[in-house]
Amino acid sequence: THCALLGTQNVLFLITNTVIFTFLMLQNHVNNGRSLLVSPCLSDQQELRLTERDATELRVQEVEEENRQLRLQLSQSQAAADGENTLIHVACVCAGHNASRDVVTLVKSILFHRRNPLHFHFITDAVAHQILSSLFQSWMVPSVQVSFYDAEELKSNVAWIPNKHYSGIYGLMKLTLTKALPSNLTKVIVLDTDITFATDIAELWAIFRKFTDKQAIGLVENQSDWYLGNLWKNHKPWPALGRGFNTGVILLLLERLRRIGWEQMWRLTAERELMSMLSTSLADQDIFNAFIKQNPVLVHQLPCFWNVQLSDHTRSEQCYTEVSDLKVIHWNSPKKLRVKNKHVEFFRNLYLTFLEYDGNLLRRELFGCPSQPSADSLRLQNALEELDEDDQCYDFRRERIALHRLHLYFLQYQYIPAEDDTDVTLVAQLSIDRLQMLEAICNHWEGPISLALYMSDAEAQQFLRYAQASDVLKHRKNIGYHIVYKEGQFYPVNLLRNIALRQANTPYVFLTDVDFLPMYGLYSYLRKSIVQLDLAHTKNALVVPAFETLRYRLSFPKSKAELLSMLDMGTLYTFRYHVWTKGHAPTNYAKWRTATTAYKVEWEADFEPYVVVRRDCPEYDQRFVGFGWNKVSHIMELDAQEYDFVVLPNAFMIHMPHAPSFDISKFRSSSSYRHCLTTLKEEFHQDLSRKYGAAALKYLTAERNI
Repeated sequence: THCALLGTQNVLFLITNTVIFTFLMLQNHVNNGRSLLVSPCLSDQQELRLTERDATELRVQEVEEENRQLRLQLSQSQAAADGENTLIHVACVCAGHNASRDVVTLVKSILFHRRNPLHFHFITDAVAHQILSSLFQSWMVPSVQVSFYDAEELKSNVAWIPNKHYSGIYGLMKLTLTKALPSNLTKVIVLDTDITFATDIAELWAIFRKFTDKQAIGLVENQSDWYLGNLWKNHKPWPALGRGFNTGVILLLLERLRRIGWEQMWRLTAERELMSMLSTSLADQDIFNAFIKQNPVLVHQLPCFWNVQLSDHTRSEQCYTEVSDLKVIHWNSPKKLRVKNKHVEFFRNLYLTFLEYDGNLLRRELFGCPSQPSADSLRLQNALEELDEDDQCYDFRRERIALHRLHLYFLQYQYIPAEDDTDVTLVAQLSIDRLQMLEAICNHWEGPISLALYMSDAEAQQFLRYAQASDVLKHRKNIGYHIVYKEGQFYPVNLLRNIALRQANTPYVFLTDVDFLPMYGLYSYLRKSIVQLDLAHTKNALVVPAFETLRYRLSFPKSKAELLSMLDMGTLYTFRYHVWTKGHAPTNYAKWRTATTAYKVEWEADFEPYVVVRRDCPEYDQRFVGFGWNKVSHIMELDAQEYDFVVLPNAFMIHMPHAPSFDISKFRSSSSYRHCLTTLKEEFHQDLSRKYGAAALKYLTAERNI
C-alpha cells in the first residue's frame, strides 16, 4: 500500500544518466550523419561504424528505461513524503436500490479529490451487494479495493433495538463495525451514503494523528437543536453531551475500541436507556451520543466543516464563511435536495456535479503510486495489445473487448416467481432517445421486463427523473433497469442484449426490441404456448410475427382479425417488407393469415425473427456493434444448435416509427463501415465452422447464394 522511497543517491543517478543519455544521443546523431555517407559497397571500417551505431542505439534505450524507472521512484518518493501513498479505509452501510444509487455519488466525490489508494468496506444486503460488486468490477478504478460484509449476519446484534428512524435496522449497523470489519484493521472513516466530499479525504484521515491516547471516536457536533430537547413541547431526546454529535461522518480507532470492550459497552448503554426511551429516534446516533455522555474522554470533536448538516433549522451556516471552507456536505434531512438553507442552491449544484459526472474519467492512475492491476484490467490490457492499430476495423474490434461500467437494477425491483414455471421476461435494450416507448410497452405487457439502457451518467439521472415522474413506470416493480454507461463510438447492441438477458429471472425470455409494441394479452398467450409446445423439454424458438406502421398515431389492433383488416387497408405492413424482406420472409406471412395452429419454418439466410426461448439460450455475439447482423448472427447460432423455429398463429407485434439511428446512418454513408461489417461476418462464419463443424457449412453456402 505504500510506494517505495527514493534516496538522494538515486537523484544523482538520474542526473548522471541524463548526461549520459544526452551524450549518447549526440553520438548517435553523429553516427547517423556518418552513415549517410556510406556507399553501397561497405568497407570493414564502415561496417564497424554501423555496429557501433546499433550498440549506441541499444544503450540509449537502456538509459532511457533506467531514467523512466528513476523518475517513477522520484515521484513515488515525493508522494510518500506528502502522505499520498497511505491506504485510506472507508466504511459504509448500504442496503437496497436507492442507497446503492446514492453511494455511487459519494464514491465519485471521494475519487474526484483523492490522491491516495482507497479501500472501501461495504456492509450490504443482497441487493446492494449484487449492484455494487458488479459496478466496481466493471468500473476498474486503479488503486481502489472493495470488500463486502453480509448485513444479514450482523442483524442479530441490533435487531433487538426498536428504531423509529426511516433507515430501519440498517441505521443501527454502524454499531457493529468493530465486529464486522477485519480484526487487523486499526482505523476507518465511516460515512453515511448521503455525504458529498468537497476536498481530499486524506485531510480527514490525517486528523487521526491529532487524537489523544484516550480518544477513539471522531465526530462533528450536531448542528440542530434536537438533543437540546426544545424543538416542541414534551420533546424528549436521548441523552447527549451538549448539542450531541452527528454520526454521518465518524473516525473510528477500531483497535482502541476493541481494547476497551466497545461492543459490550454500547449494548449496556442501549439497554439502560431503552428502559425509559423505549426506542431510538435517530438510530445509531442516539446510542453513540448516550455512550459519549457517559464516556466523554473517548470523543475527539472534529471541526464542523467536516460534516455540514443540511437538515431544516440547522446551524450549518456557522461552519463556513467561504466556499473554500467546505469539506463535507451531509444531506441528512429526509427532504434531501429540497431542504431549506440559505446556500442550498450552491450545495445542490455541487451535489449534481458529482451525480452527473462521467465516472469513466475517474479511472485515472494515481500519480506516483501505480496500483496492482486487477485480473479484468490485465485481461483487457492483453487483449488491447493483441489488436493491430493499423487494422481498418480496429475500432470495431476494440469495441468488442471494451469493459463498460455497469449499474444493475438502477431502480426498485421486485419479482415474485410464478408457481407454474411458465413465466417469461420481455428482454430489450435502448438509449435515451427511446424512453418514450417504455410507458406504451408497460401498457401492453404486464409481465416482468429486463432492460439494458445505454446512457451517460447525466442521461441516467434524466431517466431516473422521467421514471419517478411517470404514473405508469413508478408503480411497476417487476422491471429491471440496468444502466450500461457510454464508452466508445459504437452502440454495443449485443452487449446490451446479453446484459438484459443475463438479468432475466424467469425460465423463458421474449427477445425483442424496444421499438415494438406487443399485442394486448401477448404475455398470457405466450405462457399458454410455452406449455402447449412443451418448451421445457424441446429446443423450440417461438416466433412472434412482426409488423410495422409508418404512422406515429395508430389505433392498435385488438385482435388478429383487426390486424389483417389493417394489413389489407395498408395501415400496417409486414415488418421491413420494403427495405429488408428476407429478414422476416421465412415467417411465411401468407400461411400465418389463415393459420390456427403453430407451424414450423426453416432457417434461411438473413432470417432475424423475434423469438421466445428458454433463458439458457446462446448469448448474442458481441463483435457485432451498431447496425448490421446483430440479430441475424444470433438466429443463425440458434439454428446451428438445432433449435426449431415455430411460428405462433395468434401472436403479433408492431414496430412503431422513429428517426433513423446514428449507426444506420453511418452504415449507409461509410464504405469502411460496410467493409468491416463484411469482414466481421466472414470471421463469424469461420468461428461457427470451428464450433459446429460440417453442419455450419450451409450458412456459408447460403450467404454465397444471396
